Amino acid sequence: MPPNFFPAYSVFLMIMLIPVPRVVCEDNQQIVSCGAQFKCGNMVISYPFWGGSRPHYCGHPGFELTCDGEAPEFTMKEASYRILDINNSSHTLTVARADYWDSYCPPTYVNTTLNESLFSYNATDTEVNLYYDCPDDSQTQTAPSNQFNCTNIIGYYTTLDLNLGVSTESCGVYVTVPIFQSAATALVSGGGTLTLLTEALKGGFGLEWNASNSLCTECVQSGGQCGYTSNQFTCYCRNGNSSSTCRNTRSSSGSNVKKKIIIVGSVLMVLSIMVGCFTIIKCLLPVKTLVFWKKESEDDQNVEEFIRRYGSLAPKRYNYSDIKKMTKSLAYKLGHGGFGSVYKGELSDGRLVAVKVLSELKGNGEEFLNEVASISRTSHVNIVRLIGFCYDGAKRALIYEFMPKGSLDKFISDTDLQLEWKTMYQIAVGIGRGLEYLHRGCHTRILHFDIKPHNILLDEDFCPKIADFGLAKLCQRKESMVSLAHARGTAGYIAPEVFCRNFGGVSHKSDVYSYGMLVLEMLGGRKNRGAACTSDTYFPDWIYKHLEHGEDLILGRVVNQEDEETVRKMILVSLWCIQTNPRDRPSINKVVEMLEGSLQSLEIPPKPFLFSPTKSPQESSTTSLSAP
Repeated sequence: MPPNFFPAYSVFLMIMLIPVPRVVCEDNQQIVSCGAQFKCGNMVISYPFWGGSRPHYCGHPGFELTCDGEAPEFTMKEASYRILDINNSSHTLTVARADYWDSYCPPTYVNTTLNESLFSYNATDTEVNLYYDCPDDSQTQTAPSNQFNCTNIIGYYTTLDLNLGVSTESCGVYVTVPIFQSAATALVSGGGTLTLLTEALKGGFGLEWNASNSLCTECVQSGGQCGYTSNQFTCYCRNGNSSSTCRNTRSSSGSNVKKKIIIVGSVLMVLSIMVGCFTIIKCLLPVKTLVFWKKESEDDQNVEEFIRRYGSLAPKRYNYSDIKKMTKSLAYKLGHGGFGSVYKGELSDGRLVAVKVLSELKGNGEEFLNEVASISRTSHVNIVRLIGFCYDGAKRALIYEFMPKGSLDKFISDTDLQLEWKTMYQIAVGIGRGLEYLHRGCHTRILHFDIKPHNILLDEDFCPKIADFGLAKLCQRKESMVSLAHARGTAGYIAPEVFCRNFGGVSHKSDVYSYGMLVLEMLGGRKNRGAACTSDTYFPDWIYKHLEHGEDLILGRVVNQEDEETVRKMILVSLWCIQTNPRDRPSINKVVEMLEGSLQSLEIPPKPFLFSPTKSPQESSTTSLSAP
């Protein structure tokens, strides 16, 4: 037995025997106060909310409300929110930004940021971006319908589906406000008028709260009232307080004393048995087994912490037996990579899925949970949807929606599967929109760091979806640069600054570089790790030489003038994306704007100084873009 056990044993005994203070009077004032109704407007306030006539011990500390007579409000992280509706059965709210209730011109510019340990966003909602202090272009062009004026300050607003071709890069500040998807749809169908914008902001968005919801339900069902004291949930009962339910309380003080004695004795006995058992196990088991035991416990804690943090937003967790069942014991393999293999599966409801079973485990599962966390935050037509995951001991897998056309790489490298330029152009625009959503459309900016054809999946209509978020990094939108402990990505697509900081800081422009190399690969029909047009000519070099001499760019499958303009536009945009200095590259929203704009508005970009790698006749055709 450890030498320090008995002193700890004695301290524990003393702590257990100290009387637990309780504020219990004849009428139990807590249950009376917390049971009284507190009305604000047409809403009745109950746990976890408090304020007004409800004392602080009747609600969770993070849910204090104020009432101005019309609707309750709460403040969190510098922004105030007006509650429009409360649904206690589903633990959901409909809220609207109080500073945007009557106007899209607030006194201060504050982004919507909630405490994610208390609230989670509605996964089906979207958002509107409001830009302020923008340049006035009214003298050179007609003002678009999404332009507004705030006391001589020009502003614009955009959504994921409504841009109207306005450049917002020169604006001084922008604010993101969530709105219902139905309101965003009405904005698009109604032409994006300011009246519809006001209605969308007034309509608010959905939230789900997490404040010991299940404990409160159990407490109310047992006849108690929910509250919060001593930094934990408390159930106020008529004959005393409880940590969960009134069924655990007793009316007589004698029974409470007996119960305490029994509990203390039982705990001491269990502790003695546990110490004895652990000592025996420690002697019998090898050190390696104990280390594995500890690691498994830490891994389980990581998963439980992840599920607790993301609450209802966390994807469904499956056991490995479920994986074997849905894939018919891994019968049909769709593909294989360094991470493991992908198998075709079917859920119990008949939906087809792609199951990525990981074979190489790294660290304590942080990279795996990073991919789950990253993609769980997304909801976009050009982002692959994660249905669930498996974290069962050493068995780990990701369950995605099934993409019948597979990955983009086979439609580039296989001449028998090559697509028309119109389809390739639509795929390039779709990938750009997906990246634009990751960089600007999510509540938290997501940098992918591994954009390449293998990670672009295609549905039955060749709609592209970005996949594989294993190397992604989450960051706040206001962060212009991010820090990386080491380079990440795939050779041929990694931006120069990712592996050498002398080229500049790592940012969302690093994804833009990878996107440009991907589009060049789509154009050249070759992988960017090697030569493209001839055995000794690097494809971007070949393009620049033709552009500099004013020669035509004749690529395969160009059959008409429309194809030629499409190809030339894709070439110019991709060459802007792969500029060596990150500051010379456009942002991804500008890239999409350039792709969808006219060819005449595009200029030929300067030639990056990394071009071109020299090769001897003995060298193979796998010269890297970053080679000296």
